Amino acid sequence: MSTDKKLPQGRLSRLAQLAGAGLKAGLGSAVQRLTGPENAADTTRDAAQNAARVLGTMRGLAAKLGQMASYVDGVVPESQRAAYEAALTSLQTGAATSPPAEVRRVLEEELDAPLEQLFADWDDTPIASASIGQVHRARLADGREVAVKVQHPGVARALESDLANAGLLESAAGLLGGRRFDSRTLLATLRERFREELDYSREARRQQQFARLHAGDPYIRIPGIIDSHSGRRVLTSDFVRGDRFDALCSAPDDRRRAAAQTLWRFVYKSINHGGLFNADPHPGNYLFADDGTVAFLDFGCVQELTPHHLRDARLLHRAAMTGDESAFSVIGPRMVQARPGRLERMAVDYLRQTFLPVTHSPWRITRPYAASLLEEMKRMAAEATRTPDDEFFTMPPESLFMNRLHFGFYSLLARLDVEADYRAEEQRWWAELPPQERG
Repeated sequence: MSTDKKLPQGRLSRLAQLAGAGLKAGLGSAVQRLTGPENAADTTRDAAQNAARVLGTMRGLAAKLGQMASYVDGVVPESQRAAYEAALTSLQTGAATSPPAEVRRVLEEELDAPLEQLFADWDDTPIASASIGQVHRARLADGREVAVKVQHPGVARALESDLANAGLLESAAGLLGGRRFDSRTLLATLRERFREELDYSREARRQQQFARLHAGDPYIRIPGIIDSHSGRRVLTSDFVRGDRFDALCSAPDDRRRAAAQTLWRFVYKSINHGGLFNADPHPGNYLFADDGTVAFLDFGCVQELTPHHLRDARLLHRAAMTGDESAFSVIGPRMVQARPGRLERMAVDYLRQTFLPVTHSPWRITRPYAASLLEEMKRMAAEATRTPDDEFFTMPPESLFMNRLHFGFYSLLARLDVEADYRAEEQRWWAELPPQERG
């Protein structure tokens, strides 16, 4: 059955789609309305399936919120979680697709040549489709098999419509822990990161940057970019194979443990060596090979750290590795630019909570633990509304997407359900850090 769906682009048409699914005020509000005891399981299931259908058809920011709700623990209440996860998981790689003729038009406009001249073989049926684009399998004239990501026609206008929707933007801020900390800078950062995902040329540069950063690691694979077949709306890279995340979750303990430690190494070496991180850790962005190799896909949403934040991140990781609580208590407030008071204490407690896999390593990350991070951020947001002016502070802009990383990444590791030595991975990247960069 074809999943080709016309992409609604205008603000009014997208609002109408959301309203029709009961999502006009944002995904979080819709879920809240479904949590009462009067809602039977079949009603919840139907509502979840309808939300997945609408968000998948809309793509853009709407689909991204659905993706986050599909795997981030704590977003959907426990009583509704199974129904929403089952329905929304399709948004990770299976959002509605764009018609083949329109996809070909975008590709040929972007690469300025007929498709038949660009590829020896081309499959019109996409192997994956998500919020911004869809991926096709193809073969170059030299025989190389490649994956070609093509932007959904009209998605740029659709995303701008979503960014003008206060309900959706507030839902995004809420899922990233920033709703009650909002400032112009935080919301501008939110818009900037999402807009950057429309520029595949930027994503190609980021992908190459991550590849250089992890060059030589036998278990981290980042597909090479084919520059001659890439542009602002088309990204061509080496084709890689491997198991999807859901298949890995049922693999033997040793394989899941090795994958968890490789994922941890990738994330925190990227932060502490490169000063940047991939802020979209959803399950569709990884492939797991039998030899233990993990392929990392999709570098559209990348957050850079300021020099100040990078310095303190390294010091905070070192304090956690060595169990230096006094250093942690000094560096934590400085990193989040906190003012003394109850909100500051809550922020440092939250940071301690995120470092438990290191300070208490080996550690099994569980779903209740992952959900507790989002719950703690919600408590901080509520406290912020009661905080006196002389104690109130706004989180640094990069904290929004650091929160997205924590909530999403820990939720993934929780699904692997395995005890792993995360401190050993920290010590490994620390030993590789040049002495002059250790703070």
